[in-house]
Amino acid sequence: MKVVLIGVGQAGGKVTQALAEFDYDMGFEAVKGALAVNTAEADLRELDIDTSLIGQDRVKGHGVGGDNELGAEIMQENATEVMGDLDGRITSQAEAVVVVAGLGGGTGSGGAPMLTRELQRIYDVPVYVLGVLPGRDEGGIYQANAGRSLKTCVREADSLILIDNDAWKAADDSLEAGFDRINDAIAQRVGLLFAAGEAVEGVGESVVDSSEIINTLKNGGIASVGYAAAPASEDAGENISVITSVTRNALMTSMSLPDATEADAGLLVVAGHPERISRKGVERARKWMEDETGSLEVRGGDFPIGSEKIASLVLLGGVERSARIQEFMDRAREASEGMAEDRDPMEGMTNDDLNDLM
Repeated sequence: MKVVLIGVGQAGGKVTQALAEFDYDMGFEAVKGALAVNTAEADLRELDIDTSLIGQDRVKGHGVGGDNELGAEIMQENATEVMGDLDGRITSQAEAVVVVAGLGGGTGSGGAPMLTRELQRIYDVPVYVLGVLPGRDEGGIYQANAGRSLKTCVREADSLILIDNDAWKAADDSLEAGFDRINDAIAQRVGLLFAAGEAVEGVGESVVDSSEIINTLKNGGIASVGYAAAPASEDAGENISVITSVTRNALMTSMSLPDATEADAGLLVVAGHPERISRKGVERARKWMEDETGSLEVRGGDFPIGSEKIASLVLLGGVERSARIQEFMDRAREASEGMAEDRDPMEGMTNDDLNDLM
């Protein structure tokens, strides 16, 4: 799937750069353009991709200080400027636009849904949001911001691919090491998802293409992605159990949104050397996913690539009914109620007007 990436805010810019670098290093050529947008000039200086500084007249390049309403206002005021910076990047080659943001910060949580709305108005390709939830230890304002932003992104985007910070952060990680680990995990999983069908070595029996990714996400809502790999035999017949095992591990222990296996739709991509991929193993793993997710709409296919391992990449669409989402929204609501404000910032959560919400 050929995509254009737009990172909004500090986390969004870093994840966008990690995705672009992974795609370049692997030679996939799925990322056709990358831009980082922020209100904080210092955050943009750390990046090697193209950047766009917005809101200089409001915050003088110093960021919005966690104020996602201000972040949304600035993005709305500077939408024309951002679209100008995107001019020539979103071409007929692009099959989707992906807005990348940390949903806890001010610029990302406020600006991402506002930019998504503007992109939906102008372009006729799917516009997805790749959103990162703050960890439990990142403070009440980040939880409250993410709760509001999550609900708004679900409404504005064609699908919200959600990453839970706590999913891949080790207990002994420092803050910086934890974010680096998460960025690497996102780049590997989401980067492979975008690359599926774009750059393959050899010919698979049933190669996944971009239409299957789009169809898995077509019903909207929240999506999750997982990945697992294991050494493979040179004999495809001996890899049936390997494929089912790594698929089980991807779904049960390595999803970006843990404990969210009930889904509306799913996609299984089995990556590896084409001579090592067993079609019987792929089909068996796909049927297991149907039983586990409760969905009869689980697609499956190959991603031929030069590797001595077999890997399973799992994409689930429509996982918003999960207990993990409800748990987070409850935490966000509690954080909002505990903040000393004149009004309840969660009041707009049920309002369908973005301007009122932000």
